Amino acid sequence: MKVKRKRKDDGKELHMIENPSVGDRVADVIILIICIGVALCSVLPLWHIFVSSISDGQELLKHEGLLLLPVGERLNWEGYKAVFKDASLLKGFANTLLYCVAGTALGFFISVTGGYALSRTTKMHTFMVLFCTVTLLFGGGMVPTYMVIRQLGMVGTRWSLIIPGCTNSMLAIMMMNAFNGVPKEYEESARLDGAGHFDVLFRIMLPQVKNMSMVLILNSVVGQWNSWFNASIYVPNNRNAWPLQLWIRQMTADNENFLLSANPDYNRYLIQYVLIVVAILPIIAMLPFFQERLEQGVIVGGIKG
Repeated sequence: MKVKRKRKDDGKELHMIENPSVGDRVADVIILIICIGVALCSVLPLWHIFVSSISDGQELLKHEGLLLLPVGERLNWEGYKAVFKDASLLKGFANTLLYCVAGTALGFFISVTGGYALSRTTKMHTFMVLFCTVTLLFGGGMVPTYMVIRQLGMVGTRWSLIIPGCTNSMLAIMMMNAFNGVPKEYEESARLDGAGHFDVLFRIMLPQVKNMSMVLILNSVVGQWNSWFNASIYVPNNRNAWPLQLWIRQMTADNENFLLSANPDYNRYLIQYVLIVVAILPIIAMLPFFQERLEQGVIVGGIKG
């Protein structure tokens, strides 16, 4: 490997690699192969689900293994028509959007303010960081949590799906690390101008950690979008409050025994694939807009303390 030395104005030398060595090239090829393998492992199952959703139901039922092209004489959209005729799916979409917006907004506020408080130099700083870290390792359990939420009167209401899971200690610690990376001079200048804590937080500190904020928002949205277990526990009898994922679980379960009828409608076999496509498509469509900030934010939150 040839190394080119270039002297800067201040007398220091910069070492620049002109030609990578054979080992560097081999390492690049290995990394590229691994990345392609990971990408295929992620994309192929999604593609299999999509092409299955537009296949002929009877032919698909006979097929085994990975599907790369739709089976059948033509593309079949009957599964999508059957799903979107069900008003419960649209109701689930509306509920999930409500939980995503409300849960993300509340969780963002709590995580940001909590991270800002943890980033301050106080007598209780070490204890509070340790306290938050311990909660990541040990939890009260499902039954005690249910008992607390029941005593608060939230069981059977939408609040049980918004408040308890809106944030966690990990997000607050990530925000703390991001705030610790902001130069202290910004805060000191704001203090000299008479700014209080909320002015420093929302007008000075938060704009400096936009990437981490995007990570926080995306994690909250994805968590709320995919959540169904809490709904199955806290609002099992209130179908008007069911999120999309719980409706998908119910519709899939109701569709399992369609072959027992005398004249089975094989398009019903497509419903399970259609529901998966419907559930993941909004998240996939949203991810490219967050990708760059997500990568930068995770790095910042992970290395700065």
